[in-house]
Amino acid sequence: MHTPMSEIPAHPHDGTAAGVPDYVQDLEQIAAYLTAPERETLRRAWRVGAAAHVGQNRKSGEPYITHPVAVAAILAELGLDIETLVAAILHDTIEDTPVTRVEIAAQFGESVAEIVEGLTKLDKLKFRDRQEAAAESFRKMMLAMSRDLRVILIKLADRLHNMRTLGAQSSEARTRIARETLEIYAPIAQRLGMNIMKAELQDLGFRALHPWRYAAISEHIQQQPVVRREAMVQVEAQLAHRLASEGLAHTLVGRVKSPFSIYTKMRAEQKTVEQVLDVFGFRVIVENVRDCYYALGLVHSVFKPLDGRFRDFVAIPKANGYQSLHTVLFGPYGAPIEVQIRTREMDRVAERGVAAHWTYKIGGETSAPLNRANAWISSMVESERNAGSSLEFLENVKVDLYPDEVYVFTPKGKILSLPRNATALDFAYVVHTDVGNQAVTSRIDGKLAPLRTKLSSGQTVDIVTAKSASPSTQWLEFVVTAKARSAIRQQLKQLEHEDAVRLGHRMIERAFQSIGIGFDKVSEARLNRWLADNRYPRLEALLEDVALGKRVASRVAGELLADEARVVDRRRRGSPQEALAALAADHLTLNGSEGGVVSFAQCCMPIPGDKIMGYQSAERGIVVHQIDCANVPEFMRHPERCISMSWDEKVEGEYTTRIIVISDNRPGVLAQIASVIAQGESNIANVDYLERDARTATIRFVVEVKDTNHLADLIRRMRRLEAVHSAERE
Repeated sequence: MHTPMSEIPAHPHDGTAAGVPDYVQDLEQIAAYLTAPERETLRRAWRVGAAAHVGQNRKSGEPYITHPVAVAAILAELGLDIETLVAAILHDTIEDTPVTRVEIAAQFGESVAEIVEGLTKLDKLKFRDRQEAAAESFRKMMLAMSRDLRVILIKLADRLHNMRTLGAQSSEARTRIARETLEIYAPIAQRLGMNIMKAELQDLGFRALHPWRYAAISEHIQQQPVVRREAMVQVEAQLAHRLASEGLAHTLVGRVKSPFSIYTKMRAEQKTVEQVLDVFGFRVIVENVRDCYYALGLVHSVFKPLDGRFRDFVAIPKANGYQSLHTVLFGPYGAPIEVQIRTREMDRVAERGVAAHWTYKIGGETSAPLNRANAWISSMVESERNAGSSLEFLENVKVDLYPDEVYVFTPKGKILSLPRNATALDFAYVVHTDVGNQAVTSRIDGKLAPLRTKLSSGQTVDIVTAKSASPSTQWLEFVVTAKARSAIRQQLKQLEHEDAVRLGHRMIERAFQSIGIGFDKVSEARLNRWLADNRYPRLEALLEDVALGKRVASRVAGELLADEARVVDRRRRGSPQEALAALAADHLTLNGSEGGVVSFAQCCMPIPGDKIMGYQSAERGIVVHQIDCANVPEFMRHPERCISMSWDEKVEGEYTTRIIVISDNRPGVLAQIASVIAQGESNIANVDYLERDARTATIRFVVEVKDTNHLADLIRRMRRLEAVHSAERE
């Protein structure tokens, strides 16, 4: 039998003098915003909690009741309501004392009882190990949190006080609790926008996990050189003077990085502690949104902004409701200056998160951050329904708690971590290099999606592969992981080598045929001797150099036959037209399989159907030009590098070319032309305006076509548009 709450004495013995102990008086002072009846309820909750926990001590030796009261004090600093504070004081009673949920509901209401029940852990004896028990307790707490957000606010405050008093725990417990804090509770605080609590949880967790690193970084912070301190004062003075001279009401404060934030930045950016500390940080707090942008202009007038480092979280708040303007300036001492600009209300929300909005909810109007928090919690509940176990659910929650990382699932349910902005192709290479190299497309949550699609946490990704597929140079434009980038480059290099060897072999064969002898007639001994004399380890290396323009096929053939002079003289006789005719014996036919060894000139953009020739460039390999290109006469001054070419009848692929369109200059015309191009089964690679006046516009389209017939069809389609005056190939 236990003592019913109705029989609990009004002044339980707690080891202090008669009356209210100091720690309760401190709580009441912090919670001075409560009404007189609410303060009486708060004291009554303490009496109930103290009587329930009588005889129980913390590992530090203090009466156990000091812990829940300290938790309530943390929440009172955030301005939370009386029900939250009462639930905080009683949050361990159902679990550790004979007090029941029914009794709490009778004394303090159903809401308080539900919150306390949601915070009650499960019996560890029912589970196989501590990890499973902790995961199931967390699952229960998250479900309770979905019914009342105050559950997690109390849990965060509970964890914060436990971290502040972690020294009494064993080494093993300290490590376990600290890791759990850094992996789960600090990210939850961040997700709810509670930056003050998040920062302290992170620093306390860091200190417990890595005490030596924490101590070393803290010492660096404390022992900053006098020169740096003076520099920071000078920067602050210049900013303050500029803001004040414009009559802008503001508060300017210097920001000191915490040991944990310094440590994470050192690891992320591979910097020393001195490099990370060499950044000045300031926060400007103003009265309203208009003043935020005014202050931004003023600080930019004092120090020039760093390009690409401005972020507007006022116009576009973060998911947790955080609002601020962020800019980085060029400092006068060679160090960047990080400046945050926000209103007082934004600053309050940034520090307290959803707790800053709780009074709005009590008043009947739910704030946007609370709506966002509730939406996140709802998604967690949905995840809980689909999770196979508590451990899986806990992993799912972790997925959503790291905004700088993306956590996605394989079709078999394995979680993979990727950096922000990672694509389906990055995912493929994380699974396996061969999967990436043979990727064709992806299925994201069961729907087909391009490989360039950026991934979001929680998605299930499946890669569709084909043995015949291979990487494209365009893949390098959208992958973000180092593994994907290096694997693609390695494979492209291999493919280019194979393409070059095949093409080089064709060119050598043609060169020998032009002389009237087959390449196979060269003796193996003669070939090996020539390769050794020219420092080629094997024939493949020579063939690659021929294809890439580093060796001229006709010269190689001549040297191998000891008859180079006759071949060169033959190439140099007569006019450019005669030289091209002489090249006919070395003729190459393009079928689209040449890969990156053959490129197409941007000056004339040849496509299948055009008459073409090739020029061997030492830098770019073989470059294909139209025969009537303006640059061909210049190339013919080096006929030994010119190659006769034509298109294979069955050539495949998409080739780019330019179309110049003159049209009406009015809204909607560009969209009409783009639509016609799409209907003509062509893609637009680029578009830009060459000229525009009040009536007409000259537009250049770079389009992808199969051949000259396809191009002619596109041009006809464009000319049919009423707004188009003319359309011609450039």
